[in-house]
Amino acid sequence: MKKTSAPRATWRTLLALGGVAALSVPAAGAAEGVPRTAGQGGRAGGCAVVYFDLGETLVHTAEDKSVRYMPGAARYLRSLRARHIPVGLITNVPSSWGSTDAERAAELKKVIDKDWVGSSPFAWSDFGDRIFTPRTEAERKPASALWKRAKNASGHCRVVYQAETTEEVRASRALGYIAYQAARPEWPAYLPVPVITAIAQLP
Repeated sequence: MKKTSAPRATWRTLLALGGVAALSVPAAGAAEGVPRTAGQGGRAGGCAVVYFDLGETLVHTAEDKSVRYMPGAARYLRSLRARHIPVGLITNVPSSWGSTDAERAAELKKVIDKDWVGSSPFAWSDFGDRIFTPRTEAERKPASALWKRAKNASGHCRVVYQAETTEEVRASRALGYIAYQAARPEWPAYLPVPVITAIAQLP
């Protein structure tokens, strides 16, 4: 890597921080199973839930159909886990995979795990019941339904969304998410964890 790359990434990170502050909006609704205590998604008095797209954001499907973590994804999830920051998935799957999010999530796990490669499996347990999938084909992203359902389930916590496509970043931002486009050259692969901790404390 050229010596100029690190300063460039640093300045862009700072610009992203400024954008985070400008984009932040209060999340409304009653708490529903999301922690708001010290060490859980932020210090006492604040919390944030980090949602992701799945394909090409956290996992990559190769030409041979094998599936693996995107570079840095496993380490990033471990960092969030270590700070007790809740994570979730907002991802398109066929609505025919089940009548509930739990049923569709179970089928998604089978599909991913069947072709998974790598020394450690995908960290499904980190996501719990925070896996939101379309109930109908009309709910598929970029329709707003999945983001709205996830936000409502997050109670009073701030919501963050990370995806690799500009379209989804813009759509989620319009719905009150603090959005970050993942996997861009010369930018941090994911929104830095200290930024997320700070987001949880925004007024």
